[in-house]
Amino acid sequence: MRAVRVREFGDPSVLKVEEIPAPEPGPGQVQVRVHAAGVNPVDAYIRSGRYAKLPTLPYVPGSDGAGTISALGSGVEKWKVGQRVFFFGTAESKSSGAYAELAVCNADAVYPLPGRVSFAQGAAIGIPYATAHRALFGRGRGRAGEIVFVHGASGGVGIAALQLARWRGLSVIGTAGTEEGLSLVRANGAHFAVSHRAALYLDQVRDATQGKGPNLIIEMLANVNLDSDLGLVAQRGRVVIVGSRGKIEIDPRQTMTKDSTILGFAHWNTDADELNAIYTDIVAGLECEALTPAVGRELPLADAAKAHDAVMSPGAKGKIALIP
Repeated sequence: MRAVRVREFGDPSVLKVEEIPAPEPGPGQVQVRVHAAGVNPVDAYIRSGRYAKLPTLPYVPGSDGAGTISALGSGVEKWKVGQRVFFFGTAESKSSGAYAELAVCNADAVYPLPGRVSFAQGAAIGIPYATAHRALFGRGRGRAGEIVFVHGASGGVGIAALQLARWRGLSVIGTAGTEEGLSLVRANGAHFAVSHRAALYLDQVRDATQGKGPNLIIEMLANVNLDSDLGLVAQRGRVVIVGSRGKIEIDPRQTMTKDSTILGFAHWNTDADELNAIYTDIVAGLECEALTPAVGRELPLADAAKAHDAVMSPGAKGKIALIP
């Protein structure tokens, strides 16, 4: 089968398409014919070698994908060949990730993909929607009637956060850096959208909350924004750090005066039971049409390097999907 393979950590040029043996499902596993693979920033961090958990070389990147069940391992009764699914995570014992024509997953890491959702949209679910869900409701304890500010809302996680928050009855504010991005933010659930390139945009956010500030901030670039978030967040508010690319100096007194909380987030800290509950809720949202993943670009496997450049560039407009 064709797959993207990484033989050494480095820049995007290390992503090469090769012919490799197809992975076969073991007991309790399924083989998925991948119709689309999601590209996440974490894929680029791992590829560069600058990540806390690194795979053994060589490896096939990617954890998110969507496609059809193509083979069943022994003991699998929940699934049938031909069913449409999305998945998060490939089987650890296999060399194949999602950037491939075929992938092997544990049967409990695969979820039904409703017919209304395309395979490219399905590839946008795994990390982005689970990240947004846990950041909003698990770590952030967001609840109906509160105001959430998604600071950087036009990428995959940001759009998922907008849709999930709107579905659950929160008032939603989101930012983007371009007019196209702002249109996307509005279309995906934001009650108020503002450009984070505008000089006084935080004042606009503060005004939109009648001067109180948002109860919850989902922060995508903490190394730039965390200190200003602490000045903006409401009394006893929460800031959940979903993304950060470096260090920042903050004034801790801002947390003291407001009794506010800074909450770290890492997807790998989600335990299996919580993850299953999250994806079950996401499937319900897909089925009732409250959630619709937004795809910005679809690229062939051979353009994996371009996809990694794009996912790390500013101005995100939906999910990037690779099509085998």
